[in-house]
Amino acid sequence: MTVARTGRWATACRPVSGAWRAGRDPAGARRFVELPGPVELESGASLPGVTVAYEAWGRLDPTASNALLVLHALTGDSHAAGPAGPGHVSRGWWDAMIGPGRPLDTERYFVVCPNVLGGCQGTTGPSSTAADGRPWGSRWPQITIGDQVLVEALLADALGIRRFAGVVGGSMGGMRSLEWALRYPDRVARAVVVACGAAATAEQIALYSTQIAAITADPGWRGGDYHHRPAGAGPHAGMGLARRMAQVSYRSERELAGRFGNRVRPDGRFEAESYVEHHADKLVRRFDAGSYVTLTRAMMTQDAGRGRGGAAAALARCPVPIAVAGVDSDRLYPLYLQREIAEMARVPALAGRLAVIRSLYGHDAFLLEADQVADVIREALDAAPAVPAAGPEQPGQRAQQ
Repeated sequence: MTVARTGRWATACRPVSGAWRAGRDPAGARRFVELPGPVELESGASLPGVTVAYEAWGRLDPTASNALLVLHALTGDSHAAGPAGPGHVSRGWWDAMIGPGRPLDTERYFVVCPNVLGGCQGTTGPSSTAADGRPWGSRWPQITIGDQVLVEALLADALGIRRFAGVVGGSMGGMRSLEWALRYPDRVARAVVVACGAAATAEQIALYSTQIAAITADPGWRGGDYHHRPAGAGPHAGMGLARRMAQVSYRSERELAGRFGNRVRPDGRFEAESYVEHHADKLVRRFDAGSYVTLTRAMMTQDAGRGRGGAAAALARCPVPIAVAGVDSDRLYPLYLQREIAEMARVPALAGRLAVIRSLYGHDAFLLEADQVADVIREALDAAPAVPAAGPEQPGQRAQQ
């Protein structure tokens, strides 16, 4: 007999955190690099060292010139391709893009996808064990998109990759792809930026701050120090509410209307209500609330023009060809935000060009519309690469601009 996991029993069976834990969970396809510290953050804080979990496909050529960096979104991880199995709760989030003959062709490229700094799937974040043997929890520092890219650059150094043939990402991954082009133009031949903006908007900040408030108001949050608690004792209600809000913003109104309408299930719940509840429960079981908070805050502070004289000035100076794509039904990162990036970028080969992904799926279309996204990636990778710039942006340069 199958027993439905509902009510108090379901809550008790949820792990206190959905974070991957070294020594407890299978590594799966993850590989690990230990980066020595201190790793200096934009806030002025530092980390004594960082573990980065990543996955890779294909083979790095003798000149280390065929590497592609793939960057995941908010609740993604390094498992961009491959089957579900031990260590991986689901199939790779961009599985249709990576492999022999696919847009990210592993017979041609060495494809690398790291779990982001602040994440919870093997890379150092709030759920990770600090030097004193306790989880970072409330002691975890504020991080930025720039901090995440710094750690990715240090990973590239450790792998012997001086320059990527391309950096590709959507949503939060698109923010990092854009930051790569601006911060390290000598290390990026091309950048693909999908479904994001150059800076967080007021509406995004309002939505994200409300999601954070839902988590931190949950008694199970305990100021961020909940990882030692038993199963069922984490901030599940708050994280579930945050995910429900997010899930609505990820899809278009037209898709939700056509898919669910105002229909009611036999159990008395609306179908749309059941849909967001399902996604909330899934996330609680595979993700960490502390990572959700720190990564959401990083997106709230995203501003490609900070310390660079504004986004328009920064993009006008950027020598890296930036392929920009957006979704016509995206209400979280509307198409005008990608149009702004395309218009501000001055590289002749791509100036003013914007690829439009036509879809009912809203923001999530960058994960679901495989054929259209594949066309964007193929065209970008076939475009003329950037001529290496004089050198990477130095930390002191940004404050002087």
